[in-house]
Amino acid sequence: MKYIYENYIDAREDDAGRLGGLDIHPTPEFNFAFDVVDALGSKKPDRRAMLWVGADGAERTFTFGDMKRLSSQTANYLHSLGIGRGDVVMLVLRRHYQFWYTLMALHKLGAVALPVTDQLKAKDFAYRFKAAGVKAVVCTARGEAAAMVEAALHQCPTVRVKCLCGGTRPGWNNFDPGVGRSSHVFFRPWGENAVYCNDTALMYFTSGTSGPPKITVHSFAYPLGHVVTARWWHDVDPEGLHFAVAETGWGKAVWGKLYGQWLCEAGVFVYDFDRFDAGRLLEIMEKYRITTFCAPPTVYRMLVQEDLAGYDLSALRHATIAGEALNPEVFTQFYRATGLRLMEGFGQTETTVCIASLRGTEPRLGSMGKPTPQYDVDIVTEAGQSARAMEVGEIVIRTGEQPPVGLFKGYYQDAERTHQVWRDGLYHTGDLAWRDSDGYFWYVGRADDVIKSSGYRIGPFEVESVLMEHPAVAECAVTGVPDPVRGQVVKATVVLARGYAPNDVLAREIQAYAKAGTAPYKYPRVVEFVDALPKTISGKIRRAALRRRAGS
Repeated sequence: MKYIYENYIDAREDDAGRLGGLDIHPTPEFNFAFDVVDALGSKKPDRRAMLWVGADGAERTFTFGDMKRLSSQTANYLHSLGIGRGDVVMLVLRRHYQFWYTLMALHKLGAVALPVTDQLKAKDFAYRFKAAGVKAVVCTARGEAAAMVEAALHQCPTVRVKCLCGGTRPGWNNFDPGVGRSSHVFFRPWGENAVYCNDTALMYFTSGTSGPPKITVHSFAYPLGHVVTARWWHDVDPEGLHFAVAETGWGKAVWGKLYGQWLCEAGVFVYDFDRFDAGRLLEIMEKYRITTFCAPPTVYRMLVQEDLAGYDLSALRHATIAGEALNPEVFTQFYRATGLRLMEGFGQTETTVCIASLRGTEPRLGSMGKPTPQYDVDIVTEAGQSARAMEVGEIVIRTGEQPPVGLFKGYYQDAERTHQVWRDGLYHTGDLAWRDSDGYFWYVGRADDVIKSSGYRIGPFEVESVLMEHPAVAECAVTGVPDPVRGQVVKATVVLARGYAPNDVLAREIQAYAKAGTAPYKYPRVVEFVDALPKTISGKIRRAALRRRAGS
């Protein structure tokens, strides 16, 4: 059987199916929506693309024929609202099934998709609208996201189109009926409206560690870079179901719920839950016979706290893990319960998976694995030399004159920040690691101050900015501290303003203030009051000293 990805990818495997080499060659006009989704929709219209299950148990199955039709209808609908090539469209769609065909519609139009989480507050939306020049928003009716969008709009004149999914709201276009009334025929644009593989297709905001979040830019060729993600890391089964827990507002969603899986013609499973429940998740995996699964360590930590023996996971044959450091105890407990070894992977919003324990390789407990053939990965010292075995350095990708497919184009309208991380033929990840004598990579930590909690990447700057608005806060520093369930939790070390005394009531008030002012997962679960923060001679706060003091 020849998979559709083989039209653009030459892979070299050994007799055991281990990946030994890879050449990716997109055509100049490669467009995932036309060349993968529509092609499969024409050749294999009845093949399952997605099984979606709602929080209430409602089920919907989408074939590739469905995705071809719905994405064309959506493209026509958005075009009727004035959306076209190069326009930036924000998607706030949780795990709703509309995300998949809306993203494909934007690819067909040549528009730029900007997925974000629905947990953002008004000030988060306002910053993102202005930074990315957003023209349109397609938003969920569930929760308070639409209200937060509205609260931000008075600051953002570029936003001209608002569409609501799954409900109605004054002043918003009703997305679902609009799509349903639109033609299912949409032709690939040519001529002056033609879309090329190097054009911008997708953008994501990074966490924002030393300043406001940056905007990572990906081209239309980027989806092809995820063939390694799905084929050799997730080891998806074209006849099975791949389940990744990620919400669509995060880059991990297109890693585990879309591009690579559909390149391999495998169905994706989507569970559109409201609140995470480990027991319910296991019931879902049992009921729908999930064959491959990917989640951050936090999810696995919660799963192993359940009685795994009480669930039939016999269909599950491969499990992967990424997003934060893996606790060896979680690996061991999951292996004892399922007989499956968690295959770790490493990558960033700027990349696809670039270091991993791939299919057919032997994982080492605690190791990220080895570099994939897709990237020329190295570890370099501060002097810029390749690190010796056991020597800690920064993970870099050597790009040379032709960057590999899957690596980002740069940061949106920010040549200075792009040059800071991508210079002299090296992309600097900012992550530290060492490798053993057999070439396995072992993660040390982030060179900056990013906090990884429950699979989220949290930048201190955004949280500190909210805390500094509280009248009791004179100075503050946000760091991560160890937590047995979440990996890390956010801690705020606070210097109080004159007239305020430290007490538990004030600590809870500051926590509530932060929770109301930014996404809920970012609020500090630990608050410590101090007389002064450790600083450098130039006056910069030394967060590393705070982390050491907390034992993190």
